[in-house]
Amino acid sequence: MAREEREVLQIAEQFEMEGVAKGAAPHGNGHINDTYLITCETDAESKKYILQRVNHEIFKKPWELMENVVKVTEFLQNKIKENGGDPERETLHVVPAKDGTFYYKAEGGSYWRMYRFIDGATSYDVVKEPKDFYESALAFGHFQKLLADYPAKELFETIPNFHNTVDRLANFKKALEEDAMHRAAEVQEEIQFVLDREKDCHILCDMLSAGEIPLRVTHNDTKLNNIMIDNETRKGICIIDLDTVMPGSALYDYGDSIRFGANTGEEDEKDLSKISCDLELFDLYTKGYIEGCEGSLTPLEIRMMPMGAKLMTLECGMRFLADYLEGDHYFKIHRPEHNLDRARTQFCMVKDMEDKWEKMQKIVEKYL
Repeated sequence: MAREEREVLQIAEQFEMEGVAKGAAPHGNGHINDTYLITCETDAESKKYILQRVNHEIFKKPWELMENVVKVTEFLQNKIKENGGDPERETLHVVPAKDGTFYYKAEGGSYWRMYRFIDGATSYDVVKEPKDFYESALAFGHFQKLLADYPAKELFETIPNFHNTVDRLANFKKALEEDAMHRAAEVQEEIQFVLDREKDCHILCDMLSAGEIPLRVTHNDTKLNNIMIDNETRKGICIIDLDTVMPGSALYDYGDSIRFGANTGEEDEKDLSKISCDLELFDLYTKGYIEGCEGSLTPLEIRMMPMGAKLMTLECGMRFLADYLEGDHYFKIHRPEHNLDRARTQFCMVKDMEDKWEKMQKIVEKYL
């Protein structure tokens, strides 16, 4: 048995598992946390668990993160029971540590947590056909519906100002002013693209502050691979990766899904002629998300969906460009100007949305 596996099993044994841990293997391909599949043997059967090391360099207060996860999953379990669903498969279950807490701090200072494994379901990295995109919309919309009456203000911000576009703009301006790598002169067109949309960055933040749109529990990482898809029905059954669950706007979750899911090109595509907002996919996801929310969204939230898509795309482009100006220290790069290429694709997507604005508005209006 490899030394690493022995160490992982020793950590796993700090949690209230059923049976004796016999195996530990890397699981999934997440970029933030280290994940292992733990297999336990009991007298009657095998049990599986997911063990994860929480990246405390990104999540500075893992104990607050885990308090959020426990509160939200327990709330979801009760809601699912009320609705006649299967709480064992339709939400995550946190396994407590033997000391009664919901995380374990190892000797080296790393933080770990454990979930029950969900059998008969798989997460996928890529949208293979439009139906997958629609099913993801239904799943994330249903997640929003279940948490519609959860008091969002009670949750911690695991990454402060994560989708605060006003704060993101301020960080961008700071990176521009400092120009640590002396790159600003060569990207004036991209810089001006952001500055020309400064007023847009305030729209959703101002609406939240004024109470015009409600503060909700948001997932903030609405990728397809954060949904467990039932192997038989091909339906989304469980939302996973709840590390960034915190207060926000439903438009953040919706908008970020459109940002990457309705884009006709890759996130780092160099040929910008391949980048556009696919209106059929935009329509499909909008339909699924609204159906999944089952009436929990307000009419104004629905009308603001195009703005949510535009702002989440603009915000992402700002972050890529700011990282490029600062020397590529946050996002991993695989070639020179990788972050600049990423920023340009986001800005191209924003411009295409602006060109199609009336069509996008007509699409969301038909679902009111």
